[in-house]
Amino acid sequence: MSSAANANVLILTPVKNAAAYLDRYFHLVQSLDYPKANIAIGMLESDSDDQTFEIIRSRFASKPPEFSRAQIWKYDLNFKLPPGVQRYDDRYQVARRTALAKARNHLLFNALTDKDDWVLWIDVDLISYSPQILQQLIKTDLDILQPDCVCAEALGQGRANPPSFDLNAWRDHGRLHMHDLRTEGALVELDSVGGSMLLVRADVHRSGLIFPAFPYGLENQRIRPRNSNVWHGEIETEGLGIMAHDMGIKCWGLTTHRTIHR
Repeated sequence: MSSAANANVLILTPVKNAAAYLDRYFHLVQSLDYPKANIAIGMLESDSDDQTFEIIRSRFASKPPEFSRAQIWKYDLNFKLPPGVQRYDDRYQVARRTALAKARNHLLFNALTDKDDWVLWIDVDLISYSPQILQQLIKTDLDILQPDCVCAEALGQGRANPPSFDLNAWRDHGRLHMHDLRTEGALVELDSVGGSMLLVRADVHRSGLIFPAFPYGLENQRIRPRNSNVWHGEIETEGLGIMAHDMGIKCWGLTTHRTIHR
């Protein structure tokens, strides 16, 4: 494996109807203070109604990428929310996140190569993060790590302790989120993770860690109890966190570093 100074990082981003966010996404990735020759980008587009796939394909083909490689795949899952329904509507969470888990796994299986040391999952609609964040995440040398993610609106309100936006990162059966854990220090152990920005050691993925596209962890004591809003077992990024624990791998949150979500 490469040293931390020259580790190869594969940035992976699944996208859908993301045309409006692509300029900002690429600006942030290109602003990372990390050798571009050690960064690869893989993107997967599913079920878009806009020009997301064409824009990315054109961007990757119009000039030689400054990164070690840049590829896009198309994988339609035929999942669309009804008109006027928000993506966080509880009625559609199982179907939506099942589709997203399948997209993430398809992207991972196609993009990961033997040269990659780390996989950095990044949401396409983040609007800000430090150029140094990738270096800082890698330096911790932890298998699974995510920075805190907060909403731009909460920051704009001047709140000293803004709530975390990515509530898929939690502990204690979903009762504690990153904003609850900030007083514990910079590094906090998590039971579950989100995918707004998530660093995973590539060998952990190679060992079988995926994003479950089905409720996972029925025998794991860390999962959330069944209620009217949450299915029994965890799915997608939360399922990945529970699966990691089943594999003997801990998940961590970095409370001192933030990504900003729209």
